[in-house]
Amino acid sequence: MDLSWNDFTKVDMRVGTVVKVENFPEARNPAYKLWIDFGALGTLKSSAQITVKYNKEELLGAQVVAVVNFPEKQIGPFMSQCLVLGAVDGKAVTLLSPNKEVPNGLRIA
Repeated sequence: MDLSWNDFTKVDMRVGTVVKVENFPEARNPAYKLWIDFGALGTLKSSAQITVKYNKEELLGAQVVAVVNFPEKQIGPFMSQCLVLGAVDGKAVTLLSPNKEVPNGLRIA
């Protein structure tokens, strides 16, 4: 299925900074609960299965790229409000992030 340019422009990808990280023991697969500051868009929550390559300490303060306009998704007792993006190699996910610090909320185009 081909994706049109118009379809692509509907996906709102933004840069945000992880401001809080918690273990998510209720998740079906190992995951963290993330709170991400997207500047003017506010702080959004995400459940991320990124425990293979990341520990909580290194995630805190990291800038990440996420889709912020998907519908919220209930994951166990947690409401995920955005989708953090990463390159997936089996169960190992490498997060996408800018290679230099940018303002929170900056749109990816």
